[in-house]
Amino acid sequence: MNMPRTSFKKTGQSKSTSAVNSAGDPYRSPSYKASSKELERIDQFYYAYANRSSGIIDPEGIEKMCADVEVDYTDIKILMLAWKMQAEKQGYFTLEEWRRGLNTLRADTIAKLKKALPELEKEVRRPTTFVDFYTYSFRYCLTEEKQKSVDIESICQLLDLLLGTQYRAQVDYFVEYLKMQTDYKVINMDQWMGFYRFCNEVW
Repeated sequence: MNMPRTSFKKTGQSKSTSAVNSAGDPYRSPSYKASSKELERIDQFYYAYANRSSGIIDPEGIEKMCADVEVDYTDIKILMLAWKMQAEKQGYFTLEEWRRGLNTLRADTIAKLKKALPELEKEVRRPTTFVDFYTYSFRYCLTEEKQKSVDIESICQLLDLLLGTQYRAQVDYFVEYLKMQTDYKVINMDQWMGFYRFCNEVW
């Protein structure tokens, strides 16, 4: 028996071509369009705080954002937000960093960011995540090129901010010692991490 090859080929090609075009073009998919619009809103959100001349969110822009989100500039949540963005320069957010952090948080408005911050804090407080945040916080304080140590005053403030809630007695003891001693003027990364290990394993 002879099969009607011509009609079979035309029908098959039409369906397969349509299927390939639909599946093989990610730019037409609903998920891509949704993520593209979300990224566009994240960019608009960024430029609401970015300096017009530099195109970067500077300390003034961060303070304005903090006021809008109703969180103090010195609140640990802002440092956590910088960690989520993996911001490199203290007090400044680039567009790339902003996209990285807010896209992960799914926050393209001030209301969504405000809602995301408590959840971000829960994420950071997990032991496995906190070590990375603790390490990042030290590096974030290295504001000069080739700087490897942080001054004692800043270290005392950072210890209180990061560990004061969980290790109050240890932090008070160590901060008091650092302020009284005269041998050290700065703390390096090894010493910084050593204190965290001390809190976890020894005390």
